[in-house]
Amino acid sequence: MTTAEMTSRSGEDLSPAQEVKTAVAGFVADFKGFRDEMSNRMKQQEHRMTMLDRKTSAGHRPALATQADQEAPHQKAFNAYLRSGDDDGLRGLQLEGKAMNSSVAADGGYLVDPQTSTAVQGVLRSAASLRQIANVVTVEATSYDVLVDTSDIGSGWVTETGSVAETGTSTMDRISIPLFELAALPKASQRLLDDSAFDIEGWLAERIADKFARSEAAAFVSGDGTDKPTGFLTHPTVADATWAWDSLGYIATGSDGGFDLNDPSDAIVDLVYALGARYRANASFVMNSKTAGAVRKLKDAEGRFLWADSLAAGEPARLMGYPVLLCEDMPDIASGSLSVAFGDFHAGYTIAERPDLRVLRDPFSAKPHVLFYATKRVGGDVTDFAAIKLLKFGAS
Repeated sequence: MTTAEMTSRSGEDLSPAQEVKTAVAGFVADFKGFRDEMSNRMKQQEHRMTMLDRKTSAGHRPALATQADQEAPHQKAFNAYLRSGDDDGLRGLQLEGKAMNSSVAADGGYLVDPQTSTAVQGVLRSAASLRQIANVVTVEATSYDVLVDTSDIGSGWVTETGSVAETGTSTMDRISIPLFELAALPKASQRLLDDSAFDIEGWLAERIADKFARSEAAAFVSGDGTDKPTGFLTHPTVADATWAWDSLGYIATGSDGGFDLNDPSDAIVDLVYALGARYRANASFVMNSKTAGAVRKLKDAEGRFLWADSLAAGEPARLMGYPVLLCEDMPDIASGSLSVAFGDFHAGYTIAERPDLRVLRDPFSAKPHVLFYATKRVGGDVTDFAAIKLLKFGAS
C-alpha cells in the first residue's frame, strides 16, 4: 500500500486540495525509493561484470608465457640430469607432443630439451655440407622410400577416325633410404659439472654439433652405405654420352689431373649444359676450397673470369651465374678425380632423419669423467640420377 493510500484512508476529513497535495507527495517519495533501489542494483551488476572480466582476462595469458611455463621445467630437470645424473625430474615430467616425451627409450637415455636440440640443428645447417642444398625430410620410420618414374609414357599422332595403338608404359623405381645411427661421446669432469658458472647445455650442443656435422658431411659425399649414408660419389659413373639410370654422368676436362691447357674453361661450360634444362634453374656447384682456387682463375674466350664473388652478405660466390657450395669433403684435383659436381641437389639427393636427439649420461665408464652418449638417426642417398653431373679431371 502506498503512502498516498494510507493518508487518504486515515484522513477522510481532508479537503480535495489537501488530498491531492498529500497524494503527490506520497508518489514522489515512493518514486525516489524506487530510483535508489534500482541504482544500487545497477552498481552491484556492474561490479559483478568487472570481476568476471578480470577473471576471464587472467585465464587468457599470452602464448609466450604458456610456452615458457611448459619448457622451463624440462630444461631444469634435464640440466640436473646432465650435472648429477638425477633423473627424478625427468621421470615425473609430463609434456605434450610426441617429440617432447621424456620417458626412457628401449636403449636408455632422454630426449634433449628443445633449447639444446635447436642449437645443434642450427650449427648443422651452417656447416659446409650437402644439407644446405639437398632435400631434407623428417621421418618416424626406420627408412624412407622414394618412388621415381625413370621413363616416359609413350604417345603418337592419330587421325579422327583412326585406331589408337597401345603406347609404352613408364617404369617406376623404388629407392629406399635406410636410417643409420650417428653417435658422439664427449666427456667432462664431475668437478667441471659441479661449477654452476659452466654452461653445460651450450658446451654439450657445441661438441655434439661439431662431431655430427663433420661425420654427416663426409658421408653425404663419399659414404659407402654400410652403417652410414650413401654418398653421391660412390655410385657408378659413366661418360655423359652413354649415361643411364643408376649411374652419374661426367664430363672430362680433356687433360689428366687438370684442366685442358688450350681451352681450360670449356669443361665448365660443357658441364653446365650437360645438365637438363629443368634442373639448371635450381642447380649449384659443389667443390672444395683447393679446387675452387683453381676454378676461379679460369677465364672465357674474351678474358672475363667465370667466377664472381657475391656482392651481398651471406650469399655464396657464383660460377657462370650458379651458386658454389664449398664442401671440404669433395676430393682434390688429381688424376681421374671427380672434384666438381653440378646439379639440382634438392631433386637429386635426399637426406632423411628422425627429429629426436638422445643423450645418455654415463658416470661410471671413465671415472672421474662423465661421458655423454648422444645419438641421432640419419640416412641419405641419390634419388634422381639425372639431376647431378660430375667433372672428371681426365683425358676421357
